[in-house]
Amino acid sequence: MATVLSIYEFLDKKAPFSLQMSFDNAGFLVGRGEEKVSRLMVSLDITEEVIAEAVEENCQLIVSHHPIIFHPVKSLTDGDPTGRCLLALVENRIAAICAHTNLDAVEGGVNDALAQKLGLTDVGQLRQEGLDPMSRPYGIGRVGTVQSYETAAQFAIFIRETLGTDGLRLEDAGRPVRKVAVGGGACGDMLLDAVAQECDTFVTSDVKYNTFLDARAMGLNLIDAGHFSTENVVCPVLAEWLKAGFPGMEIFLSKRHREVFSCL
Repeated sequence: MATVLSIYEFLDKKAPFSLQMSFDNAGFLVGRGEEKVSRLMVSLDITEEVIAEAVEENCQLIVSHHPIIFHPVKSLTDGDPTGRCLLALVENRIAAICAHTNLDAVEGGVNDALAQKLGLTDVGQLRQEGLDPMSRPYGIGRVGTVQSYETAAQFAIFIRETLGTDGLRLEDAGRPVRKVAVGGGACGDMLLDAVAQECDTFVTSDVKYNTFLDARAMGLNLIDAGHFSTENVVCPVLAEWLKAGFPGMEIFLSKRHREVFSCL
């Protein structure tokens, strides 16, 4: 039977944790390495609701994208959300492995999943950072072409329906959509990369007001499709990786974790 550590080592080959950004805290974050795993849950985040769901499904491990521990933990009590989550994991003997910016960057990870979901073809890297230990190129963001959309608004409607977003924000620069850059999560600082690759449209999330102004000045269509929506596309990918690597394991996608806000 697989152990937490063997699953971590498997994921490390798919998305090497050594590639995570300096600010990140991806990796094997909670639990015992030799704990046996027969049932596993995949979720974008590890929340109290996700942990309760994992307990009901008798899971021994949660694999998530966002780290359960991001900032230094100075106390472990039930007085704050992180403390409650960590206590619930430990008390229920559930381990946590979190693949974050390493999963954003690698081949087949967050950004490839987003590009594929949005129908991009001839996909390449938006910003190549280097080669991973297997000599595969890695970097945040992807660039590709799409079928012709005469307006950014038409493409935005397609994105809203495809990703199941409650709403999105758009700077329509008045250009038809042909060449698209995508950056799952908060990639608003990559505007110049999209322009340098002669993209007419950039899809990302968590865009600041001044970034929309910059996009307008650059003549770039900019679509904020939401952090959850642009990254949750990787959860089915993670589940498929794990099913292929551990065929005897029962793997669940969280059914309770949803977008955390609504648009009125």
